[in-house]
Amino acid sequence: MAHPDDTVPGSGRHAAVAVVVDDASHVLLIRRADRAGDPWSGHIAFPGGGREEADADLLETAIRETWEEVGLRLERATCVGRLGDVPTIRGLPDRVVRPFVFRVDAWPEPEPGPEVARCLRWPLPALASLEARTSFPYVWRGQPVTLPCIDREGERLWGMTLGMVDDLVARLRSP
Repeated sequence: MAHPDDTVPGSGRHAAVAVVVDDASHVLLIRRADRAGDPWSGHIAFPGGGREEADADLLETAIRETWEEVGLRLERATCVGRLGDVPTIRGLPDRVVRPFVFRVDAWPEPEPGPEVARCLRWPLPALASLEARTSFPYVWRGQPVTLPCIDREGERLWGMTLGMVDDLVARLRSP
């Protein structure tokens, strides 16, 4: 994994997320609260959000946003690197999201803030399993498409977050 730096391609707003993995290989995910006007309303995601002017860098953004969204302090957690930057697709707010990977021994019970409907701890092996993969119909810009996803515990993980999970799994599998 690359070292955390703050050089981000693209002209859009920059954002960062925390991919938090514990020693039991569980990954922390959130279900975003339903909010009008939020294109990611209700989606399964990693905790994170947009960079603020006061943030020294995107690593600080990921740490701050994780505290605000789920009450988990990452200042003393081990940041083991980052995944590839993920730009939003055309038609959504112009953003480039940088995922930072944190390793923790254990975490206290997350406390969802107002932007989070619930916190989820999913085992990484289940997310990596091909048996967990499925697809679902979606309408994008008036056109029907079929998108890949993982359905688990009544929740659907897809889109940008699924891409980040796939990146994490691929990096863990490579020598």
